[in-house]
Amino acid sequence: MTESIEESKLEIVMFPWLAFGHLIPYMNLSNELAKRGHKISFLLPKNAEVRLQKLNLYPNLITLHKLTMPHVHGLPYGAETTADVPGSLESLLATAFDELYDEIKSFLQNLKPHFVFFDFAYWIPDLALEIGGIKTLCYKVVCPAISSIALIRSPVKTTFMASTAAELVKPPPDYPSTTVVLRESEAKLLSFLFHEYGKGVTFYERSKKGMTGCNAIGVKTCREIEGTFCDYIATQFEKPVLYTGPVLAEPTKGPLEEHGLSDWLEKFEAGSVVFCAFRSQMILEKKQFQQLVLGFELTELPFLLVVKPPEGTNSVEEALPEGFKERVQEKGLILDCWVPQLEILSHKSVGCFVTHCGYGSMWESLALCDCQLNHKKWKELLSSPGFMSNYIDNFIQDLHGLLVEKTR
Repeated sequence: MTESIEESKLEIVMFPWLAFGHLIPYMNLSNELAKRGHKISFLLPKNAEVRLQKLNLYPNLITLHKLTMPHVHGLPYGAETTADVPGSLESLLATAFDELYDEIKSFLQNLKPHFVFFDFAYWIPDLALEIGGIKTLCYKVVCPAISSIALIRSPVKTTFMASTAAELVKPPPDYPSTTVVLRESEAKLLSFLFHEYGKGVTFYERSKKGMTGCNAIGVKTCREIEGTFCDYIATQFEKPVLYTGPVLAEPTKGPLEEHGLSDWLEKFEAGSVVFCAFRSQMILEKKQFQQLVLGFELTELPFLLVVKPPEGTNSVEEALPEGFKERVQEKGLILDCWVPQLEILSHKSVGCFVTHCGYGSMWESLALCDCQLNHKKWKELLSSPGFMSNYIDNFIQDLHGLLVEKTR
């Protein structure tokens, strides 16, 4: 008796962008798929393997395939992720990423998987079509509203440069919200779309081509919260949009051994600690950093701040305002390295979360903690029994549906 389509196991290649904000969500999704018996080949640079292998919960089904990153002139030797380079060099990292083409082609020709999941490798759909028999899913780990505002507009740089701030922030036609929009003061942020991000390709082209060429678009969200934006993307790109749900890792149990965090947090009352964390690529100016820490001092609450050294400094300590350390003493802990954010958010002492509003951080805080974000309704929904697992099960059914469709 033959196996039904729904019961057959998928073979999937994961090829995310070289940033931990992309690599980790792809690994979280890989774990959920492997949990249901599907086989994953995860393509990543050597330097990222140490960090990612700790998150691999199903090593019998998830194989980490180490890529040999080409060296590009201007990149520091050994630089393999965005954590290794300043923002000004990310375009060179993208060039190195694109130069993996031949290695990826050979890998896919040998493996012939059912699917390739990708985001920044805009050339994957054409490559899969050339090889034949492989479906592609552009799995977006950013807010759908951002994709809608940024990518569904004129791609002409001269048009952008000639536009006023009011024209730039005007939503694209039929955009489904009047409140989730850019302000005029944020108009300049859109200029990054036309910056080169890899040799001969802009950020806009890299993102748009991938979404245009793939068989389907995957989104790391749920219909209850961002469904209107996902419907808009489906209409504009004329593609099926598949929901995975937030796909969050479970916080590990036990003490926070890193940097003595458990001992420090246990000193304070429940719900009294302010936790502030910014992404590793977010570098504050020295004045901004000083205003931030002085603001925390004024709260008179204990605080944990995780932030990179400000511009022009070698450490956070040297950038502190005069007398700050003596005044705050052990009430404030400032770190400039990676910390287990999920576990910190889940700690009983943490009562407020200050974030740069990265997409992953937003989901973690909404679903897994009781910190002050006005969000009780969403936490109850996201943590309700079966809510997230149902999204993954439906996502897998949608993938099987794509396989039976005719090849483009």
